[in-house]
Amino acid sequence: MNLKAGLKAAKYAVSLLTDNDVYLFNEGTNYRLYSKLGAHPGQVEGERGVHFAVWAPNAEYVSVLGDFNRWDQRAHPLRPHGVSGIWVGFIPGVEKGSLYKYHVASRYHGYRVDKTDPFAFYRQKPPDTASIVWELDFNWGDQEWMAKRTERQPLDAPISIYEVHLGSWARVPEEGNRWLTYRELAHKLADYVAAQGFTHVEFLPLMEHPFAGSWGYQTTGYFAPTSRYGTPQDFMYLVDYLHQRGIGVYLDWVPSHFPTDEHGLAYFDGTHLYEHADPRQGYHPDWGSYIFNYGRNEVRSFLMSSAMFWLDVYHADGLRVDAVASMLYLDYSRREGEWIPNIYGGRENIEAIDFLRRFNTEVYQAHPGVQTVAEESTAWPMVSKPTYIGGLGFGFKWDMGWMHDTLEYMRQDPLFRQYHHHGLTFRMLYAFTENFILPLSHDEVVHGKGSLIGKMPGDEWQRFANFRLLLGWMFAQPGKKLLFMGNEFGQVREWQHDESLEWHVLQYPNHAGAQRWVADLNRCYRTVAALHELDADPAGFEWIDANNAPQSALTFLRRGRSQKGQMLIVANFTPVPHQDYRVGVPVGGFWRELLNSDARDYWGSGVGNGGGVEATSTPAHGRPWSLCLTLPPLGIVFFRSEQGGI
Repeated sequence: MNLKAGLKAAKYAVSLLTDNDVYLFNEGTNYRLYSKLGAHPGQVEGERGVHFAVWAPNAEYVSVLGDFNRWDQRAHPLRPHGVSGIWVGFIPGVEKGSLYKYHVASRYHGYRVDKTDPFAFYRQKPPDTASIVWELDFNWGDQEWMAKRTERQPLDAPISIYEVHLGSWARVPEEGNRWLTYRELAHKLADYVAAQGFTHVEFLPLMEHPFAGSWGYQTTGYFAPTSRYGTPQDFMYLVDYLHQRGIGVYLDWVPSHFPTDEHGLAYFDGTHLYEHADPRQGYHPDWGSYIFNYGRNEVRSFLMSSAMFWLDVYHADGLRVDAVASMLYLDYSRREGEWIPNIYGGRENIEAIDFLRRFNTEVYQAHPGVQTVAEESTAWPMVSKPTYIGGLGFGFKWDMGWMHDTLEYMRQDPLFRQYHHHGLTFRMLYAFTENFILPLSHDEVVHGKGSLIGKMPGDEWQRFANFRLLLGWMFAQPGKKLLFMGNEFGQVREWQHDESLEWHVLQYPNHAGAQRWVADLNRCYRTVAALHELDADPAGFEWIDANNAPQSALTFLRRGRSQKGQMLIVANFTPVPHQDYRVGVPVGGFWRELLNSDARDYWGSGVGNGGGVEATSTPAHGRPWSLCLTLPPLGIVFFRSEQGGI
């Protein structure tokens, strides 16, 4: 190489990386890698172009190929950045919107492959797999939301989440059944969520994924919102608009596994770079996917940078971490001999535990107003307790036990529910061991499980009464709420990811009534402090009668901090109305009937208490006052004491 060519090559080998960046990356503590690795437009000595950087320590040759060099694997080689394992280079003339990949030639086995950029901000719409040079400029308008976010999401706030899969919430059948774009969804979704009274939406994973049927849970683009619905700025517009309407945004995030697609992270440089090499540690038998090597410093930097990216750049208000149980246990879904014990001989994944604790610590330190949520399906202790007392540090945990027990109970013929009474009461033995979210999620309406309304027994009237009773029971229980789209109006068929929700059923009064019921439940939950302030505190709940199994009836109190305006909840899980049903209460005066699932507005039979009941000094249930009530069939009734405010 002559001197001129050597100087030119040196100039184009310039890197955005500093020695400190590399040190922190190799140490596992660089949490903003997205600002240095990947493709970043810039200039060198007055020439505009793009800086490229990719981690491939076991490669002997890495180049950038794209539409700007006719996909020539030799046209633009990158150079090693010291001994960091990172390859860097600056290519002049490359512009925003250019397509590119990395060509990686491994030192081992003659392995050569074209890879999508792990740090790409934007990718081609699947099934195409090239990365796209992009910038993330956007004029945000959610300053008021961001300034007050800390006040909207603490443990004592009302949090009611509408879980959404963007590709099937609504479609355009007259245009080939296409999905809506991020911008088309923004106004429609915000209007609907606001009208229904939810405080947040939670999106099934929107990070780029090759297979739509994975619903996003097989992620390949940990820094790229899926291009199916538009550009990164289009997604920013959606988040921004929801915030301006006072609606929070949680994102599903999947650090538990990733797909085996050749263009993705798998076997990236001819070695198991991101995943464990031993399939007993690095392969998920359930999902046919790879498991991250949480013990590798650079992998921790990668995953932490991804988490911070969605909070820093896209203003996400929370991250819901999928399949936490699969991360915690080395023997998850494995038989004897198919897993490797930890260094102490146990089945706990020590590296994953350390990663999750670090994740939560760093997220809350950097963004004190956000929340992290664990989908954790076992009895692992202190998932949502602080790390400094030995917890994992999540803000909330899904209560999968409540979901399972409650749906199993609701499936029973009411005639036999008296023999399954403990299925509803058992939860209160552990209800305050974690900060719980009660989920009726997408997992309960897929894979042959049918719809929620389809799980309810009886004729059509009874099924809808049971359905309203189920939703009322959820909103009455301590814990935040999560409802998957379509469940709010009783969608009939099982959810299909490639079809729109059954919006047409809202022309029928039973479905429209269910939808009104959910809106009123949300309104009551948000405005009555007793229903949300002490969701995670045992002082907010008190049984009145947990033992009336023969009549399948349950009564309890919900309280806020002031002890004023306390709520009485009475539920009848049989189709027989109970007349003159006496319930002990702690104070006298008038108890106003705020909600009744059997009201005619909700397609009920109209059995109720005429708007409220005056307490008498007749003792009952160990309390000096009592109410004589009419319990509607398959109904739940909410009363508020008018001694004091709400």
